[in-house]
Amino acid sequence: MSKLFQCLLSTPARQARSYSQAAAPSTALAAPTSPPAQAPRLPYHVPRNTRGSMPVYTDIRNGGTKELTLIRNIEGSIDALAHDLAQTLHPPESPEATRMKIKSIKSKHLVLSGGRWKHDVIRWLVSKGF
Repeated sequence: MSKLFQCLLSTPARQARSYSQAAAPSTALAAPTSPPAQAPRLPYHVPRNTRGSMPVYTDIRNGGTKELTLIRNIEGSIDALAHDLAQTLHPPESPEATRMKIKSIKSKHLVLSGGRWKHDVIRWLVSKGF
């Protein structure tokens, strides 16, 4: 065998793949010292999609005059999520807050009309722990 091939076989990654798990060197993992902080229980949950992204989408209709932001597949109380979004997404009495309208569709989706707020909604959901 060539020296290069022998060198490749002697690396730990190659050894771990070529032998059984019992023969692979074991390393002890450090146990966490404290449990992770739990987010407060909310009456709603917005699960991530199969790719790991937040299910928040932008839709533009009527030739670019109507801008919608969609939040899909909400579990739990949609009314509570709509209320929290309306109260905390934009500062009260701001132009964005007065322009934003929230509507629920099929009891699993929310539609925010009046602007493009996809990135704001994603940041807000991530700050809530989703």
